Amino acid sequence: MTIRFLLNGREVACESAPDRRAVDLLREEFGLTGVKEGCGGGECGACAVLVDGSARLSCLMLAAQLAGRSVVTVEGLGTAEAPHPLQTAFAEHGAVQCGYCAPGMLMAAADLLARDPSPDREAIAGAVSGTLCRCGGYGKIVEAVERAAEAMRPGPVRKALRKKRGGA
Repeated sequence: MTIRFLLNGREVACESAPDRRAVDLLREEFGLTGVKEGCGGGECGACAVLVDGSARLSCLMLAAQLAGRSVVTVEGLGTAEAPHPLQTAFAEHGAVQCGYCAPGMLMAAADLLARDPSPDREAIAGAVSGTLCRCGGYGKIVEAVERAAEAMRPGPVRKALRKKRGGA
């Protein structure tokens, strides 16, 4: 069957068996290796992508379920020249360690920040809890998401938060 969908902002089409998993389609047909397969059973979160703006586990989706949808992978979140604030914050705060969970964490965090631009630590921890970090770097990840949320807020709010935290 032919599957047509929006992938990282561009229209794509490909042939696929109806029972093929979305994770396999994204990695094999489009070379998007940021979509990691850790467990293959929806337990680790490494394969998370945004489907119509919501984080979904691509190992639990069939490729056919992508038809007509908008899909964003970690490769579409930002670029090397213009990284997403989450990507910048993860790098600056050491929230990547081995890096295997980073794409899933970034996609879960992007979903959260799209729904709640001012999450508290508990909300952030809850949002990323579905992605396993075998390095145990959750503290740095939560901190990075906090900083990205702050950076993404409009100017006066960002300044007030910095002042409240004792920053410049």
